[in-house]
Amino acid sequence: MNLDFSDDQKFLQSEARKFFEKEGSLTRNRKVLDDKAGLDEDLWKKIIEMGWTGIRIPEEYDGLGLSHLELCVIAEELGRALAPVPFSSSVYLFTEAIIKYASEDIKKDILPKLVSGECIGTLAITEDLLAPTENNISVSSSKNNITGKKIAVPDAGVATHVIAVCSGEAGIELRMTELKKSSIKIDSQENIDESRGHFSIEFNDAESVLIGDAGNGWELVQNILNQAAVLFSFEQIGGAQASLDMANTYAKERFAFGRAIGSYQAIKHKLADMYIAITLAKSNSYYGAWALSTDSSELAVAAATARVSSTEAFQFCSKENIQTHGGNGFTWEYDCHLFYRRSKLLSLNIGSLATWKEKLICGLEKSNLVNSK
Repeated sequence: MNLDFSDDQKFLQSEARKFFEKEGSLTRNRKVLDDKAGLDEDLWKKIIEMGWTGIRIPEEYDGLGLSHLELCVIAEELGRALAPVPFSSSVYLFTEAIIKYASEDIKKDILPKLVSGECIGTLAITEDLLAPTENNISVSSSKNNITGKKIAVPDAGVATHVIAVCSGEAGIELRMTELKKSSIKIDSQENIDESRGHFSIEFNDAESVLIGDAGNGWELVQNILNQAAVLFSFEQIGGAQASLDMANTYAKERFAFGRAIGSYQAIKHKLADMYIAITLAKSNSYYGAWALSTDSSELAVAAATARVSSTEAFQFCSKENIQTHGGNGFTWEYDCHLFYRRSKLLSLNIGSLATWKEKLICGLEKSNLVNSK
């Protein structure tokens, strides 16, 4: 079992980091927050030009035909840079669903448009403040049309297509529709990190097409979320590492009582604890990346493990970064609060920490039962 990235993948990550540094991604993030723009269009166009939106899309559909591991290293740099683009919703969620479950006709139509940037996708699951389950999905589909309301849909304000989790005659279904139809109403919803906009979508008998098999949608969406959990864990690692780097730099530059504050034991302990949390999360995320890239039967457990540890690491590091800055980090003059905002958003975007802990426990129980037989 090899849990390291190849030299080519490490080079891709290095180039992605240089790109975001050159583009001044944090400055762009602040501008999107100020303007409530939802995304940085110029940065998004440059990402499309580099082919990142087609990393996992097969070459026959104009993509690069690469593996999930290339997506993992890109995700880490997106998290480090807090890039204000709809990459995660369109690539981790929507694109993966199309690649794995859509019909050949849909693939031929949609996948090249995702590569070119003509199409931006998202996934709509949540309907109320309760965690979505197979039994509480009320958005319905009948005769290929969708009716009902979804909330907290990422990047729906800039997306062109959405895959909605619906309740059909045969059970849960995944249905894709265009968002520019008159039968669909989109409203912005406030959240802690407006550089990743979230929206409500109201479907009024909106025409749609089926993705995957009818009645098997809940299993499909769980597979999509397990994949996304691994990719988001790398985003969270990138954000956590940037928080540690920021805190470390400030601790060396800020002097109090004639000494750099990094020389005081209390600050040393903070930085050491942040490093330990990141190291644990990185180890678990590498395990998740291996399971994802090999289509392992351990993916569900590996994804939950990566999700839990990376969520805890990013939340902890973003808070400790603010405290290392003496609490000043929550002011607009510092970038610390940007990472705190993103850590909070990513801790809920595909299910809460409690939800993923429950998944982890259930997965381990099933694994122990299988191994004991």
